[in-house]
Amino acid sequence: MQHALPPSRPPRPGVHVVDGGVEVAVLASHAAAVELCLLDPAPRRGRRPAGSPWAERRVRLQGPEHGLFTGFVPGVLPGQRYGLRVHGAWDPAAGLRHNPAKLLVDPYARGLVGAVGAGPETYGHVVDDALRGDWYGPADPRDSAASVPHGVVVDVAALPGPDPAANRPWVPWDRTVVYEAHVRGLTRLAEHLPPELRGTYAGLAHPAVVEHLRALGVTAVELLPVHAFADEPHLVAKGLTNYWGYSTLGFFAPHAAYATAAAREAGPAAVLAELRGAVHALHEAGLEVLLDVVYNHTCEGGQGGQHLSWRGLDNTRWYLHDGGVPATYADVTGTGSTLDFRRPAAVRMALDSLRYWAEVVGVDGFRFDLAVALGRDANGYTPQHPFLVALTTDPVLHGLKLVAEPWDIGSGGWRTGQFPEPVAEWNDRFRNAVRSFWLADPGRAAHGLPGHRVRDLATRLSGSVDLFGHGDPPLTRGPAASVNFVTAHDGFTLADLVAYDHKHNLANGEGNRDGSDHNRSWNHGLEGPVRADSPGADIAPLRRRSVRNLLATLLLSAGTPMLTAGDEMGRSQGGNNNAYCQDNAISWVRWDRSPWREDLLATARELAALRRRHPSLRTDRFYTGRPRTEGGPPDLAWFDAAGAPMDHARWHSAELRTLQMLRTAPPPPDAAPGGDSTLLVVNGALRAVPLTLPPAPRGTWRLVWDSVWERPDEERADEARAGSTTDGALSVDDAEDDTPEAMEPLSLRLYAAG
Repeated sequence: MQHALPPSRPPRPGVHVVDGGVEVAVLASHAAAVELCLLDPAPRRGRRPAGSPWAERRVRLQGPEHGLFTGFVPGVLPGQRYGLRVHGAWDPAAGLRHNPAKLLVDPYARGLVGAVGAGPETYGHVVDDALRGDWYGPADPRDSAASVPHGVVVDVAALPGPDPAANRPWVPWDRTVVYEAHVRGLTRLAEHLPPELRGTYAGLAHPAVVEHLRALGVTAVELLPVHAFADEPHLVAKGLTNYWGYSTLGFFAPHAAYATAAAREAGPAAVLAELRGAVHALHEAGLEVLLDVVYNHTCEGGQGGQHLSWRGLDNTRWYLHDGGVPATYADVTGTGSTLDFRRPAAVRMALDSLRYWAEVVGVDGFRFDLAVALGRDANGYTPQHPFLVALTTDPVLHGLKLVAEPWDIGSGGWRTGQFPEPVAEWNDRFRNAVRSFWLADPGRAAHGLPGHRVRDLATRLSGSVDLFGHGDPPLTRGPAASVNFVTAHDGFTLADLVAYDHKHNLANGEGNRDGSDHNRSWNHGLEGPVRADSPGADIAPLRRRSVRNLLATLLLSAGTPMLTAGDEMGRSQGGNNNAYCQDNAISWVRWDRSPWREDLLATARELAALRRRHPSLRTDRFYTGRPRTEGGPPDLAWFDAAGAPMDHARWHSAELRTLQMLRTAPPPPDAAPGGDSTLLVVNGALRAVPLTLPPAPRGTWRLVWDSVWERPDEERADEARAGSTTDGALSVDDAEDDTPEAMEPLSLRLYAAG
């Protein structure tokens, strides 16, 4: 039977609830026919594929028109399961892979139930029990309906609860501190939460978790993928899972496994409502929610992969091919299934998905995985790509926080600093410079080897103008475009950076071959953890100081800082720097805290508070080295350890490891003159260095934080260095003391003027 759409209503991809039924539109431009398959538990009426507990009612759609098959199906209600079957040529050499034996997932499904099986029936071509077969061979005749997820009709307009998009916090970029977290991993071990909430969307918004985030001082929670995703067959064979979720099955459906058992039992609408409720609760606490989204590839894998959705719908239109014969995928993502953003279909699907998550779920922004792949045309990456133009001009999206991971693995794939305004970017150059200065260089120096010059660190501390200052006109993006990070989900944790020189990824089942070998880490002389009663225990204090140095550099630099969940509490992955498949205690955040972890948490809170209190630490524009107000001090000045201004020779000195950075922010228009001035002093040498502070722009310098302190409120015994005490901070008046003080090796200080 066929039912046409009303002639006045343009088709919308997907299945949408309307009065009296559902409207359906499916892109399958090379197909001969498309059937909507309504699935009911047997023994309801309709055909039943062999081995499947589901009976099917098949509705043939009309088309194609402009590549779309459409229809109106009366009587279909929310909660109905469904899939798609596509008829057409099976000509793999030409890239055509239509196989009606395979029940396909609607790419626009708002809800999904069930898991992807790992058996031969989930492949479009014939494979054996070891999943090996000829990619260009015959089509597999086995029905897949019992082995693939099913779409579920969701009435978005009937979702309960308040609209989370209506209470966005709208935190300005210059006040933003991002916290990258995994929905399951953040609370799975949180014993202070009810057991049924641990590892769920609801657990994310539990008052205890919200209070932790607020006290820490972060303003935005960036969630690893929550789009519905699937486990790759090679992981299933090893008894592992895709923990991180960078294997998307549905760009419109939330991952159901992160919902509470009660919501999963109630169905996809309840799962979606739970996620919306979590976003609303975080908004009520003043916290934004960003999503890590993976539009560059899908879970179907490369050549030889499964036949689940896009591949069976319109293989040559959805996936990037190299143009050769036989048809072969072009891969710029390392997954084999790169979506083709040269074509309108991929661009439209990504934009439709983004608007849906912004308007219906209420999220405040997105981090785009391997974003260079989204901006490639026939000639390679371009900032003027139609997707990027649409993203930055769309009335729903352009005002949200948009963050690019500015690389992929294709030719010319490293593009840090080359995305269009207002897109911010992960700054890998910041990560590398900070790790090198505090870890890799001291590790080399301990063996008599040279390190990096201090000038690269200085550029990162001041907002990376070399990367983000380009444009027309120049300098318009500002330091906030640089999302600074030292760690992320991918790589060592902060605690592991100071405890391991080498990766320890044997648990991943790949012979320790996976993960990066270039970590710029330093174990301080002994690999792995040290016990308090072991001969290596004396390195533990220096390791803790190195963690504080890294954390302070991140939070006190110009730009937008991003913390990784658990780093504030000393989380370790046991040296695993690629824990993408470890859904266990290796990856989960520990909430039980030993004394040093309590100290570290207090330190992280204090550093974030200092950033909030001092405008000079969070500038919204690039520094010029000139006064921002008439007669005022320059906004940025650099000095060496002796308090002398830096000159060309000092910037290029390989021996110089101590640097002083003086920043001044002008006062608000209605405030008294003077503004806010801070002095950041770093000593990356393995020895103590005599230190003379430059004159303060006004008053005297007060030492407000020192990385040698185990806790922010630690009492210092060295009264000779202390001077007098004011508001719990050390006061230093260089006009009255001509004796240089010694700054301890591998340490960082922050002074405030006043």
